[in-house]
Amino acid sequence: MQIPFIARTRRNHALEHATIQILNRYFPTRRLTGWSTPSAFFVHGDLPTAAVQDAAREALTRLQGGERHLAIHPHCGTNIVTAGTLVGFISFLTMLPGSKHSRRERLPLVLLLSTLVLMLAQPLGPLVQEHVTTQTDLAGTQVARVDRLQAGQLPVHRIRLDYLATV
Repeated sequence: MQIPFIARTRRNHALEHATIQILNRYFPTRRLTGWSTPSAFFVHGDLPTAAVQDAAREALTRLQGGERHLAIHPHCGTNIVTAGTLVGFISFLTMLPGSKHSRRERLPLVLLLSTLVLMLAQPLGPLVQEHVTTQTDLAGTQVARVDRLQAGQLPVHRIRLDYLATV
């Protein structure tokens, strides 16, 4: 997890979540999405660039100040991937050959176990975010630049960071 491009992506992902949570407070009716790369994170939504820049700086300050909860977002794709992986795995195991029951007869069991696994995934997704897909250690990090881009009809902001410490 400390391979540089993975570590930077995890840090950018944490800051992306925190920035979106702050923006949601100021723009509660706007639908926002984001994604992260090793070199930047992106916020999709029609927002003023100055607001995105201010939110990114506030998010960085708050994460550096210990508000780690801002890095966990309830609508993160990690939650969906966690749930999908668990359901796929349990379905695969349930449908393995060797049972005396036909696949059709096992379908109710697959549905029941899939539902139970989805219930388990709800609290598990945020834990996966906390320990795998985000990293809140942002010491030596600065917001370098915020650019407004256009992706079709949707404005997108690219937030580039500088890492003063070795990451």
